[in-house]
Amino acid sequence: MPYDRPSYRALVVSSSEKMNTALRSLLSDLDCELIRNTDNIAHARRLCLENAFDLVIVNAPLPDDPGIRFAIDVSAGKSSVCLLMIRSEVFQDIEEKVTSYGVMALSKPTSPAILSQSLQWMSAVRERLRRTELQAQTLENKMQDIRIVNRAKLLLIEKKGLSEPEAHRFIEKQAMDRCISRRAVAEELIRSL
Repeated sequence: MPYDRPSYRALVVSSSEKMNTALRSLLSDLDCELIRNTDNIAHARRLCLENAFDLVIVNAPLPDDPGIRFAIDVSAGKSSVCLLMIRSEVFQDIEEKVTSYGVMALSKPTSPAILSQSLQWMSAVRERLRRTELQAQTLENKMQDIRIVNRAKLLLIEKKGLSEPEAHRFIEKQAMDRCISRRAVAEELIRSL
């Protein structure tokens, strides 16, 4: 079975044109459908409010801000994976602070191979987040189904005088006889009762 590579939306926050060029090339290799660049944190914050980014790379420091708080804020969101690139002389102190917030840290200067590997790790983490989000959505849908069916059962008990097992069997039988979901039967009952 062929594997479909996911596409990503990436934000690069860097004031270094050389780094922007390198990152754009590496991100294109990762099949990024949208790559936005900005050279300051204020604009990056606005872009994050307007767009959902899968990958956010911060080449710190930036002219208007060190970028550390921004990286932590991005990682606090549910969907984004953030890489904070930090000068080697301050790397250890900052890395200890940011990793507990889920920020990936990379010391610079770095090599293209290490940068490429870091982006691959970011994509792996993002895929894991996607699977978790999908599982959470599936569970939420199942819980919503249960709530709706339970509401319909309660209405059958109150309005039709059925017992809970009878209400349950009624909904089950309607769903099987009509080849529709229990939720669809429950929604019809809620509207009609």
